[in-house]
Amino acid sequence: MGAGGAGVPLRELGLVLLVACAVTYLTTGIIRHVLVRAGKVDPVRERDVHKHPTPQMGGVAMFTGFLVAVFVAQQLPALNRGFQPITPEMGAVVCAGFVIVMVGILDDFLELDALTKLIGQTLGAVVMSLMGLTWTLIYLPFGGGTTVVLDQVLSTVLTAFVTVSLINALNFVDGSDGLAAGVGMITGGAILTFALTILHDQGGAVSAYPPAIIGAGLVGVCLGFLPHNFAPARIFMGDTGSMLIGLLLAAASTSASGKINLSLYGVADVFAVMAPVIVAAGCVCVPLAELFITVVRRLLTGQSMAVPDKNHLHHQLMRHGHTPRQVALAIYLWTFAVAFGAVAFTVLPVYDALFGFFLALVLAFIATIAPVLDKRSRDRENASPGSLPVT
Repeated sequence: MGAGGAGVPLRELGLVLLVACAVTYLTTGIIRHVLVRAGKVDPVRERDVHKHPTPQMGGVAMFTGFLVAVFVAQQLPALNRGFQPITPEMGAVVCAGFVIVMVGILDDFLELDALTKLIGQTLGAVVMSLMGLTWTLIYLPFGGGTTVVLDQVLSTVLTAFVTVSLINALNFVDGSDGLAAGVGMITGGAILTFALTILHDQGGAVSAYPPAIIGAGLVGVCLGFLPHNFAPARIFMGDTGSMLIGLLLAAASTSASGKINLSLYGVADVFAVMAPVIVAAGCVCVPLAELFITVVRRLLTGQSMAVPDKNHLHHQLMRHGHTPRQVALAIYLWTFAVAFGAVAFTVLPVYDALFGFFLALVLAFIATIAPVLDKRSRDRENASPGSLPVT
């Protein structure tokens, strides 16, 4: 066992994170070098925010880092309890990830149509559910509260819906340098932090090992990819990477939240027992909000869901004065506030959690509004009578 208390393998999870980070960082550099030498760089499209042709396929490096990290985890004395024969969940994540990465590679090279890509995403989600990482219970708080046990069909449908929604939410977020990788790192860190609290409180509960491993791997691959991808990006993750992040986030959330029988607990315990659901909701809130806003906007304007545009949140912020780095910082802070705010409410006294959550929201608001106010001030100065032209 690692340090940090009985049942909390901190050293092992730290090793998994570092392996994912190192392998992703090194593999990304190799892939970028090969693509540039071969001339396989994508031209700048009208909706893009970058200025120079840039290679994609960084998602392949991320998946490589995740696979190596999972292999290492399986060899460790504590974390191997998150694998067969004890639980099938890690095997399900790897197989589903393989399907999603294949779909992403085909899309990055061939520009798959929206329906084909959706079918591939659904296939990956169904594979994950049928292999054992799936929603099995839903708590309904009405009429005193009851827990519904899902059969295989309903379980697969719900898991596929949650997974495909998150895959597309992260795909929409991935429109500016470093954005999807940073959001994935923060949300993965929040889930990892919560899994560690469960491991500590329950003395090494087997059910908390898969979300902890997935969270550590997700943090690691995103951290290893960010130096190559933060503005100005030298390589993009492509749909391969953004869809992989969405899948891993869905897998970690499902593993943490999809098998809790709340009807066994009293009313006073419901909030505590619902903590995984609360944390999962907090972690996916920002990307899902982007997805929801995009869908509503396109429905109201009659625009096709399959046609890309320049009206996503990051585009809007840049039109109002943000640089790509400022966009990333602002969305990082909003994601951190919501994701770690959800974790804080489950592990800290309520007033401490409220203070931290409020402080994080204030910082996120300042990071969002400051570039806008600065741009307006400069525009007023440039438009004032007698002002010298900017050279």
